[in-house]
Amino acid sequence: MKNIITVIFVLSATLISAQNTTNGVEDHMFKANLLLTPGLEYEVGVSKNATLDFRLGTGLAYVKSNNTEDFGVFLTFEGAYRYYFNFEKRARQGKNTSGNSGDYIALTTFLATGDPIIGDLELATDYIGHVGPVWGFQRTYDSGFNLGLELGVGYTFNENDSFVAPIVGFRLGWAFGR
Repeated sequence: MKNIITVIFVLSATLISAQNTTNGVEDHMFKANLLLTPGLEYEVGVSKNATLDFRLGTGLAYVKSNNTEDFGVFLTFEGAYRYYFNFEKRARQGKNTSGNSGDYIALTTFLATGDPIIGDLELATDYIGHVGPVWGFQRTYDSGFNLGLELGVGYTFNENDSFVAPIVGFRLGWAFGR
């Protein structure tokens, strides 16, 4: 019985320390995105290379049709499952991996209100959303400065219509609690 308890203890300690290596995601990270599209973001680690990311903030939309151009800044909620795939390679090259500094693929979701806070883009709907795969990267520096970019294609929808559209996300801000 003592041997079984010892083996369980050693395996548990090994698994716990493996999840907190420099080659893995942070347990949790709070970010304030202040430039371009302000918002608050929380990223929580769910495995060695995967996180759930939640963001409440603003989003920018631009539409050009016929001879008119309109834009709007909307309240948004975003959620994503991110899988970071290059921590080991970055660590071998001596590059920073703290603060989830790495490249990832993700399934992202987005929901925005139908009325803009700023701008002249008037939607004939109460909401707009999208879901789709993206490739992205995030870098967090020693100062806490954080930047990220996401690119992909997704299924966009509202109560009246649905279509395929590009997904572009760019964030500048600061990370806390890493």
